[in-house]
Amino acid sequence: MRKLILLAAVLISGLPAAIAAQPMSKARVGEVIKAVEDGVDDFRNYLERRGDDARDKSNDAKGNQGRKGRGNTEANKDRAENSKDELDDALGDLNQSTNRLRRKFDGTDTWMETKREVEEVVEDARKVNQQASRGNRGSEVTRLWGVLRTRINELARTYNVTPLG
Repeated sequence: MRKLILLAAVLISGLPAAIAAQPMSKARVGEVIKAVEDGVDDFRNYLERRGDDARDKSNDAKGNQGRKGRGNTEANKDRAENSKDELDDALGDLNQSTNRLRRKFDGTDTWMETKREVEEVVEDARKVNQQASRGNRGSEVTRLWGVLRTRINELARTYNVTPLG
């Protein structure tokens, strides 16, 4: 009788983990990965467009420098450029880890084999999160990062990886 109770306790204690780990088809996991890839692309494209727009405005302003003492100082421009570069670098790392995940995922029979790559995606996303949270980057950056972050957290939960905080 004692063995039966012990066996029941062991089975019951493993039950919450089994319930939490809902099995997904490889096709569904592929959809989650695709959503993350699309989010990274949307975020990068927006930042590139925004950078192009800023350069155009800067060139226009240089032609109209009639007002002395107005505008950004060189130190402010350098600080903004460094911040932008750090976000671009972090986003580039996230793009690479997402691409690596896709390549490995497509080459496996069992999607859980790519858990290590998902951990790398989440780690790179943490770096983007730090950069996107610094300063005032605008509402569109906040919106796009929020969408992408939600998708990355869904991917993390799918693989039982700690999501972004």
